Amino acid sequence: MRHRKKFNHLGRKTAHRKAMLANMASSLILHKRISTTTAKAKALKMYVEPLISKSKVDSTHSRRIVFGYLKQKEAVTELFREVSPKITNRNGGYTRILKTGNRLGDNAEMCMVELVDFNETYLTEKKAVAKKSTRRKRGGSKASEEVATEVSEVKAEEVKADKAPEASTEATKEEEK
Repeated sequence: MRHRKKFNHLGRKTAHRKAMLANMASSLILHKRISTTTAKAKALKMYVEPLISKSKVDSTHSRRIVFGYLKQKEAVTELFREVSPKITNRNGGYTRILKTGNRLGDNAEMCMVELVDFNETYLTEKKAVAKKSTRRKRGGSKASEEVATEVSEVKAEEVKADKAPEASTEATKEEEK
């Protein structure tokens, strides 16, 4: 019975599971995106996110701890050189799981795991959304004030033009009397 045992064993012995997760984490760090089953992706997320958090502090101690988990020197250097500068402002949630459907052979649910700050399509959409300004009733920039004064001047000229014919008609009526 697996009472109060939180993580997924993935149908493997401990050594096999640790080796598989270390290999998947190294591949994720090196390639920024991998495709796997949903169960492995969720286990990988629990495995790799503390390592990414550990990479925020670039010290010999943290590098050795991360190397103990990843077991690949290239992955450790990539994590500390490329990944950690991009995630310094992020407090968590370094990975994203995108479900892609079921595998043809055994109908296993597949997904893609990717590092959040390395997906260019999401980053460009966020920048486009960030440019949108808020709508407020009062206050504004000087450009909007200039436009407002121009509009009020045009309206004032239209009102004068509208009143001018009325004034001339009133003058003609007085002359007729």
